[in-house]
Amino acid sequence: MKIDLNCDMGELEDAQHEAALMESITSANIACGGHAGDEATMERTARLALERGVRIGAHPGYPDRANFGRIEMPMSDAEIAATVREQIERLDAVVRRLGGEIVHVKAHGALYNVAVRNEAVARAIGAGIAQWNPKTTVFGLAGSPMLDWWRQMGFTVAAEGFADRRYEPDGTLRSRKFPDALITDPQAAAAQAVRLAREGVAQTICVHGDTPGAVEILKACRKALP
Repeated sequence: MKIDLNCDMGELEDAQHEAALMESITSANIACGGHAGDEATMERTARLALERGVRIGAHPGYPDRANFGRIEMPMSDAEIAATVREQIERLDAVVRRLGGEIVHVKAHGALYNVAVRNEAVARAIGAGIAQWNPKTTVFGLAGSPMLDWWRQMGFTVAAEGFADRRYEPDGTLRSRKFPDALITDPQAAAAQAVRLAREGVAQTICVHGDTPGAVEILKACRKALP
C-alpha cells in the first residue's frame, strides 16, 4: 500500500517553492485564513493540487497570524468550533469554484498539539468539522487520544506521523522551542518516515513546507516510502 505523504501548504508567499513541494506529495493541507493564507494563496495552492492530482485538505488553526498559529490561544469550545468551521468553509468555496473538493481536515500548529491531549479542544475541533461535513477524514497524531475522541464522534481518522519532527518518549512532538525539534537532513527524515510506515504507526506522513530543505526532504521521503 502506498503511504500518503502530506504537506502543510498555502502558508508561504514563495509560489515557486510551493510548486516544488507539490511534486512529491499526495495530500496538501491548505491554510485557510486563520494562522496564514488568504483567498489568493488558497486559490493558487488549490490549483497546483488539482493540476497534479494531489488530494486537498483544509488546515485550520488558531486565528493568530502574528504567531503563525503556533501559540495556544484562550478560546472557548464554541469559539474553536466556529473558527474551524469558518476557515474550512472559506477554503471550500475556493476549491469548489475550481471544480475540486476537500477530502480531509488537519488542524494546524498549537491547535493540533493542544488537541492531542485535551479532549474538550479535540471535540471542539470535531464539532466545527462536523458542522461543515461529518463524513470527511480527520488527520491526527498517531497513537494519541485525539484519534479515539474523533472516532467516537463518528469520523474516519488517519493516523499521522512526522518525518521532519523529533518525538518525545511519550509519542508527542518535541516543542519547537528546542533547537533539535526539526529534522532537516533529508536522509534522516526519510529513515524516520520509513520506520513509521513499516511499524504500521502512520497512514499519512507529514513534512512541513517551511522546514529548511523541505523540498529535498520530500523528495527523499517519496523515494524511500512504498
